[in-house]
Amino acid sequence: MAPRANWKGYLRLSLVSCPILLYPATSESEKVRFNQINKATGHRIKMQKVDAETGDVVDADDIVRGYKAGDGYIEITDEDLEAIEVESTRTINVDQFVPRAEIDDLYINRPYYIVPNGEVGQQAFGVIRDAINKKGMVALGRVVLSTREHVIALEARDKGILGMLLHYPYEVRKPEEYFGDIPDEKATKEMLDLAAHIIDSMAGHFDPEKFDDRYEDALRDIIKRKAAGEKITPAEYPRPKATTNLMDALRASLAGTQKRPPAASVHRRSAGAGRKPAARKARRKAAS
Repeated sequence: MAPRANWKGYLRLSLVSCPILLYPATSESEKVRFNQINKATGHRIKMQKVDAETGDVVDADDIVRGYKAGDGYIEITDEDLEAIEVESTRTINVDQFVPRAEIDDLYINRPYYIVPNGEVGQQAFGVIRDAINKKGMVALGRVVLSTREHVIALEARDKGILGMLLHYPYEVRKPEEYFGDIPDEKATKEMLDLAAHIIDSMAGHFDPEKFDDRYEDALRDIIKRKAAGEKITPAEYPRPKATTNLMDALRASLAGTQKRPPAASVHRRSAGAGRKPAARKARRKAAS
């Protein structure tokens, strides 16, 4: 079943506009999900919402959203939210173009695929997409999702547009709050050269198909073994120790990497590499 669009409205560049749909570009639906159960009976736990003062169970129809104000709450209805007159509720208006390299990765929140909605406006969509691609820039606009307005960065991706929601500055924590107490350590040239050689020996090309979710696979294996009645014992892995003799560790690391085959690139993957996703799905189906 095709995913539902999270948003529909219009994309506008100056006087050029077109109807569009936004779809989430990522999904975690294939991950293992747990339910809470009663250990004594094996029955699933049913969550109930209760009044914090009376302890009485509250019907779903009686649950509304509220904003804390003083000693009480102000009720905010769907009609109140619909009355908010912000252009970005139904229109992503391109306000500015910036170089992609200037967007700090700290500000990137989550990605969306943007596609034209229907045949009307497909040409306008293509013009906006190709113009963004030709300039090598990223378009900035705003969109309202989940009762919040977000800054969204638009860049051409294949035949569509990739929209990346961006964090506001107040949402991004200052790095100096975490890095400020790290002392300034001066590495010697020899140490840096050794580390650089290690990096060179491990260099390759970015290939997400090689990202096996090892924990997810191991989790499904545990579930399968448990269902078969097998006793599960904790795995033991040696924990690394803090390096005390850095120079010896760098030399030993370099010697070890030189014995390994070079990192595979996207052009040198083995013939079976392309079958990994199918193999993972088969393993997950067997475990479920």
